[in-house]
Amino acid sequence: MTANRTLHVTIHGRVQGVGYRAWTHHQAQLHGLKGWVRNRRDGSVEAVFSGPGDLVDVVLKACRQGPGGAVVERVDQEEIAEGREELSPSFEVRATH
Repeated sequence: MTANRTLHVTIHGRVQGVGYRAWTHHQAQLHGLKGWVRNRRDGSVEAVFSGPGDLVDVVLKACRQGPGGAVVERVDQEEIAEGREELSPSFEVRATH
């Protein structure tokens, strides 16, 4: 098992109206990650993934493809220092920001 990692990502492209948030929620739960996902008013999707680094990488790779119907143009990512982000014990879907 690898060290824990927390990653903030913003996914750009055709990622709203195609079930991207629900799909991301499912992917994160399947891999036991903490964090959250939400739509942004600019049409992107924003998420924070936290957990074992190898599992965060697996979900990040999946996000570059997305669910059927999505067209991912780019994924911006930023490492978050441990303890900087308050996370609930499970992965959650948040309201649009």
